[in-house]
Amino acid sequence: MELEEARRRIEALRREIDYHNYRYYVLARPVISDAEYDALMDELRALEAQFPQLITPDSPTQRVGSRPAEGFRKVRHPVPVLSLDKVTNREELFAWHRRILKLLPEEHPPLAYVVEPKFDGLTVVLHYEGGRFVLGATRGNGEEGEDVTANLRTVRTVPLHIPLDPQGPKPPARLVVRGEILMRIEDFEALNRRLVEEGEPPFANPRNAAAGSLRQLDPQVTAGRPLFLYAYQILLAEGGEVPATQWETLHYLKSLGFPIAEEVIRRYTSLDAVADYCEAMADVRRTLSYEIDGMVIKIDDLATQAALGVVGGRPRGAIAYKFPPQEATTDLLDVEYSVGRTGVITPTAILAPVRIGGVTVRRATLHNFDFIRERDIRIGDRVIVRRAGDVIPYIVGPIVDLRDGDERPIEPPERCPACGEPVVHPEGEVAYFCVNAACPAQRVQRLIYFAQVMEIDGLGERTAEQLVERGLVEDPADLYFLKEEALLELEGFAEKKALKLLEAIAASRERPLAQVIAALGIRGVGATVAQLLAERFHSLDALAAADEESLAAIEGLGPITARSIRAWFAGEHNRRMVEKLRKAGVRLAEQPPAAGQVERPLEGLTFVITGTLSRPRDEVKARLTALGAKVTNSVSRRTDYLIVGTEPGGTKMRKATQLGIPTLDEAALEALIARRAASPPKAGDDSGR
Repeated sequence: MELEEARRRIEALRREIDYHNYRYYVLARPVISDAEYDALMDELRALEAQFPQLITPDSPTQRVGSRPAEGFRKVRHPVPVLSLDKVTNREELFAWHRRILKLLPEEHPPLAYVVEPKFDGLTVVLHYEGGRFVLGATRGNGEEGEDVTANLRTVRTVPLHIPLDPQGPKPPARLVVRGEILMRIEDFEALNRRLVEEGEPPFANPRNAAAGSLRQLDPQVTAGRPLFLYAYQILLAEGGEVPATQWETLHYLKSLGFPIAEEVIRRYTSLDAVADYCEAMADVRRTLSYEIDGMVIKIDDLATQAALGVVGGRPRGAIAYKFPPQEATTDLLDVEYSVGRTGVITPTAILAPVRIGGVTVRRATLHNFDFIRERDIRIGDRVIVRRAGDVIPYIVGPIVDLRDGDERPIEPPERCPACGEPVVHPEGEVAYFCVNAACPAQRVQRLIYFAQVMEIDGLGERTAEQLVERGLVEDPADLYFLKEEALLELEGFAEKKALKLLEAIAASRERPLAQVIAALGIRGVGATVAQLLAERFHSLDALAAADEESLAAIEGLGPITARSIRAWFAGEHNRRMVEKLRKAGVRLAEQPPAAGQVERPLEGLTFVITGTLSRPRDEVKARLTALGAKVTNSVSRRTDYLIVGTEPGGTKMRKATQLGIPTLDEAALEALIARRAASPPKAGDDSGR
């Protein structure tokens, strides 16, 4: 191919890829398959490799990140990037409204208002010249920020060239757009899980994760982080026309290729309706895929906004309606240590009571001792406590400037708080452990865990404590030998309750092998890994006999889990427990697939689960994974099926509808598994498209 021909083809490929990015990221309505999209990218990469002189910074191939920078240079914004004044209730909102009405002429037409989410992310300023992305900066102090252009290029929702749709409006010669970089909640949780697995400290919240990811000196680190952009304001436009209202501006930005929070944005002509919506969103925000800490109300007409001017560095024509805080400060009074079923010692902060989000918080998790050391959290500190939604409160960090010198370091205990035996800290591990198999705290926790996994209803924490304290249960296998008369001696037990518990224990004998393996409490072996092991070995005896090398070779396990499994079966106490389970008639084996059946019938399919299912979600996920499927947390064009239980999430359902992804209830899922297990699917069958 000659140079000029290559140039034309490369430009055509870039336009086509930009258009499909727009369909996928902005409209959520792709018109080509992943394979077709990948083929376009592959062709573009090949041509740019053959003709490197044709590579440009706005090419879709240039998102992967450049060399690490030595630091961020300062960038002066073309206009001030202002923050907003705030209100916290309906009365304050109406007071703001009365103030601005006094500044407008009496003959001014009635006002309209646009309500947008107040993102809990990081503000960025994006510069485009001739439609090309040339500069990106953080807000900084509002006058100048930091140049993070190389990092922003790696964010897939930041358009490198506008309009993404070839049929879209022509942008001004120079356009400066304001937006927010954030991390969606599911992506944040997945990132933290990965960081913990890699031995790295987790981020405290999605905002910190987004800010920390964007301000990496190495853009390739940023490229590996799931960042997302929402645009919401035009700061400057030269050499072209832009809309005269905020409502039109948002949809104009969308037409250029910028994602907007369309599912949340509203336009009203009544301030009462605005207040009602803000109050409703204080509860609805928990259902969003990202965190917001309020709503932003803007006068729709931009000329009126400008005429109202700025006071104290804040525009009069817009206001932030702040939700009740999810963070507060309080005193860390002490630290309490608890022992989990695997012997892990977990620190919990004892706090001076503080109200957060309508709830009084007295305790908060400290995660682990590495987390405490990294943040230098001490007893006596004034600390920031966060409670997002319904999750357990956690310490974000100390307010170091308030220290008076009386604070005390938090040290791991030398002895187990439950049994008094020495605590160990294995090399390379984050956690500290009590390794005493007879530790009463571990016995209680192992019993509770076993009952949960084996679905033994009626065996809660108090019952587990009584069974261990009375010496009726040494390990979970002893449950199967309990007698009614022994249960009747326990506090709170009458004949009906005792019989119900014994029936639940008896029913658990028939649980699948994977459930039994998961219930044993082997470190690193949850529902997903247990399903893999059951499929590979088909019996507990075969698993017990497996060597470390063959275990580590199973995809999804690795050497650490393999060592944990071998160590568990090497323990005499654990071997006795297995024999008791066998004697009790618990199912310890299952039949391998029959001749002609497909062992991994869901190979190649991707599922997402929403709503409440008849079995625990982890168990369903483990089963699907063992059958060859991939289970992800969010719906995308790569999803083949959405499994829908009761009370499904609206976001996933809407996305599935937009993308034309089939939904399955549990009965339909079983039918799909049976159909594919009976015979290998033909090309194109059950593709989910």
